[in-house]
Amino acid sequence: MTNQAIRQCLAGRQLLETEVPFPKEVLHRSLHVNHQPALQSEFGHWHCRRCGNDEQALFYTHECARCKQQCTYCRYCIRLGKASSCTLLYTWVGALFSYRPLFSACAWRGTLTSAQAVAAKALVRAVEQAHVHLLWAVCGAGKTEVLYPALARSFALGYRVAIVAPRIDVIKELAPRLYEAFPKVSQSVWYAGSRKQPLHAQLVLATTHQLMRYQHAFDVVIVDEVDAFPYAYDERLQRAVERARKNVSAFILLSATPSRQIQKQYRFHQTKISRRFHGHDLPLPSLQWCGHWRKDLQQGKLPKKVRAWMMSHRIKPKMIFVPSVHILEQLSISLKRADMAHVAVHAQSQARHTDVALYRRGEVDCIVTTTILERGITIKGLQVAVLGAEDHIFTEAALVQISGRVGRNQAEPTGDIVFFHHGKTKAMKKAIAHIVSMNEEE
Repeated sequence: MTNQAIRQCLAGRQLLETEVPFPKEVLHRSLHVNHQPALQSEFGHWHCRRCGNDEQALFYTHECARCKQQCTYCRYCIRLGKASSCTLLYTWVGALFSYRPLFSACAWRGTLTSAQAVAAKALVRAVEQAHVHLLWAVCGAGKTEVLYPALARSFALGYRVAIVAPRIDVIKELAPRLYEAFPKVSQSVWYAGSRKQPLHAQLVLATTHQLMRYQHAFDVVIVDEVDAFPYAYDERLQRAVERARKNVSAFILLSATPSRQIQKQYRFHQTKISRRFHGHDLPLPSLQWCGHWRKDLQQGKLPKKVRAWMMSHRIKPKMIFVPSVHILEQLSISLKRADMAHVAVHAQSQARHTDVALYRRGEVDCIVTTTILERGITIKGLQVAVLGAEDHIFTEAALVQISGRVGRNQAEPTGDIVFFHHGKTKAMKKAIAHIVSMNEEE
């Protein structure tokens, strides 16, 4: 058991002792390994060193089978493994791995639009100067391709890069595109349930939660969908991303709907792309009053306007967003009774990823979903409806993102997006105004 093997396991990471495959005595002899309790307690106030959780309601004390006494653990990061008061957290304090410069790493041979090229140059400068930068790009602007020059420059400089997003679906959509664009670059993809990956890949794709296992590891960190739940509302995730950066590093944020706070914070370090890569306008939502649609669903009936909408697009892929799991289940029953084939997915769906894969392959042409799929899915010829658009869950940003699923393919740059409602809301009006404003910009 050499120091090199320990370095291979721990460099750039922070791991619980239960995740490190070396005996304690070996780890404690190493001059390059630091260890401390995973939880810290001061005057009865608990703090998790791994995730940064300070919310006392998310700590639980019980009789521990491991230490045979009363033991406290953090419930916030439990899915990453049990961080408890009897568990040590290990970090590497020696030299990190270096990566040889990779020139001409990008295999993509497409052409950027003039707006994309301007944004790409700004991101390259951010990488070279280790600056922060916000890329504010409308849905369908081709922001992944805009990243390619900055990624190519990073690998030419021998940098290690992390691209993270709050939601698994976004990472799953990005991964195959980046494998294809950068086939010579070692890559790993981390999310809950992912298979074992290379520990020191030069390009890491991960959900933001997974960065809790990293510390001062990356020269460049790119956060996609920076305004999305839960990252935008959870300081623990934001701290985890910050901690994963090296002290001198570039930090790039991507969003189609940045909050006003983010817009203000990065007003001097941002680039905006207000047109889609194919040059067509963003599809404008239509508003359709749908009456007492909840009552229809309670009676197992499909609202007439929803049925008519589905029939009008019967040969096209369709996506229906609903405000809750309860409504999703009711709508699914109504669709089955109407003999309309579909899949229904939400965050806790056991078959979620399988059903989404079936939908992507065209084996089913309708998917009913909560806002979990408002981002990170691109389907040619997609038609979209929001049922219950008046619900508070459908904020301006959510409605803009949902509308942005339509017309993303160059061969079919238009499509239908309809908000079925029982009363117009400010969020609906603001979403439409937002889209109109983007369409009016050059």
